[in-house]
Amino acid sequence: MTRRPVAQRAGALHALALACCGLLGSAAHAAGEPMFELTVSPRDTLIGLSRNTFVNARAWREVARLNRLPDPNRIQPGQVLQVPLRLLRSTPVAAQVTSVIGEVRVGGVPVQAGSPLNEGQSLQTGAAGSAVIELADGSRLRVPPSSLAEVVASQQVGSASSTTGGFAGLMRLVRGSVEVLAAKVRRAKPLEVTTPTAVVGVRGTHYRIHLDDATPAATRSEVLEGLVRLDSTDRRVGADLHAGFGAALTGDGAAPAAVALQAAPDLSAVPELFERPLVRFALPSETAAVRVQVAQDAEFDKVVSDQQVAAGTDVRIAGLDDARWFLRVRRLDGQGIEGYDSARPFVLKARPEPPAFSAPRSGAKQSIGPIAFAWAPNIDAATARLQVARDAAFTQIVVDREGLGGAAQQLDLGEAGDYFWRLASTRADGDRGPYGDAQRFELRPLPEPPQGGLAPDGKSVLLSWGGRPEDRQQVELARDPEFKDVVARAELATPEWAVPRPGNPGTYYFRYRSVEPDGFVSPYSSTLKIEVPRDWRLLLLLVPVLLAL
Repeated sequence: MTRRPVAQRAGALHALALACCGLLGSAAHAAGEPMFELTVSPRDTLIGLSRNTFVNARAWREVARLNRLPDPNRIQPGQVLQVPLRLLRSTPVAAQVTSVIGEVRVGGVPVQAGSPLNEGQSLQTGAAGSAVIELADGSRLRVPPSSLAEVVASQQVGSASSTTGGFAGLMRLVRGSVEVLAAKVRRAKPLEVTTPTAVVGVRGTHYRIHLDDATPAATRSEVLEGLVRLDSTDRRVGADLHAGFGAALTGDGAAPAAVALQAAPDLSAVPELFERPLVRFALPSETAAVRVQVAQDAEFDKVVSDQQVAAGTDVRIAGLDDARWFLRVRRLDGQGIEGYDSARPFVLKARPEPPAFSAPRSGAKQSIGPIAFAWAPNIDAATARLQVARDAAFTQIVVDREGLGGAAQQLDLGEAGDYFWRLASTRADGDRGPYGDAQRFELRPLPEPPQGGLAPDGKSVLLSWGGRPEDRQQVELARDPEFKDVVARAELATPEWAVPRPGNPGTYYFRYRSVEPDGFVSPYSSTLKIEVPRDWRLLLLLVPVLLAL
């Protein structure tokens, strides 16, 4: 990368000093001028400081006047000198991108972990990307998804030694948010993060900054450790934020008011294992909006999902691979100030996904007999697993078959009642996926064999069978066992039928089926064979007539 000209580097330091304190005096004693406390070490000399620490040899004279040195030509080890920042040499030192996941770009170009981030460069994260920027003083800035942060200044001021130099850093949040873990080290001036509406300065702390680009734009900050100073960009209004407090600052000129951070939410209702590609769960105890993040690591350096979820709405997280993940949730108050984190791990094991079931569909009803199970196999799996149980929890399993290579299986379960079935996929290497949603079906008893025949008086055919009073009965009487020549047909309210004696003698066949209140139609019963003899009674009536002839 091209190094910035000296004039630009000096301009960046000047902008840093101006942003921090609001003014830059030309004289060493100018009120409010940013200063650096320089502790003289045993090896320090005036010549050495002028060559390595100050901008030029003449700067020493101004330092001597400012500190009212009795002898401007002598300095003592341990002596603390107040030195204007403008009189200290500064050297740009690159920040480093130490962690990258998902889409992260610098200057529109994808960036990798280990890449430098120089003054004037911006880092942008995508909707499923995040990064960590480490400054030269060891401070770390976590940049979550959908955020844009710029390194305005990153400089070593004065000597690199711990007593005669320090780091000066300035970051600008353009969009989204950052989480700052400021190193507790000696600095030339407080580490600062600016937004279009605010300046946040700290010394050794852990805090968050969010930029709300609504109208009017607002900057929110929450302090988890240490002390933060939240000021408007013109320094007219501001507030000190201690650990456990946050505030929101808008561009309307109103002073920010510190409020206590909300307690961490309860995540006890979140399952430890998810078996569907869409991770979905509820937070029933939450009555306000929450911020939900998912990361690859427990430190949340690698955040892949970051969303705000309204109260009463299920959390839905898509696009995660099968793996162990880490969930972090915090509450938002009415101003959008975010509270303490609650975190826990979870495991997603959703692949290979189960086959798509085809038959029997959920709620299907059929009579006892062979049952045709059918499904569409998962092309990423070699075989399927089939389970059938008498209960939805699958504690009473009646069928458990693995290694099914086709798309269908026929089973005879034997007993009537409610059943549940489910499918799962297995890859060729033996990796088992989760079971799909269980489907319920019902087996109804077969119709009881009918009974009956010609009535004792010979005038009718009486038929009866077992049946429920709430069912309707459909009956048929035919001359052939295939019931192509039906001589009588009816729908009855009771399981019995009296049909007039057929006029023609011979063999007849009877069957029935039940229509249940829910519309289920049973198969036809077994066929009852009925013999109707010739009716000789008419001939007996004619005998006297024949004898009289």
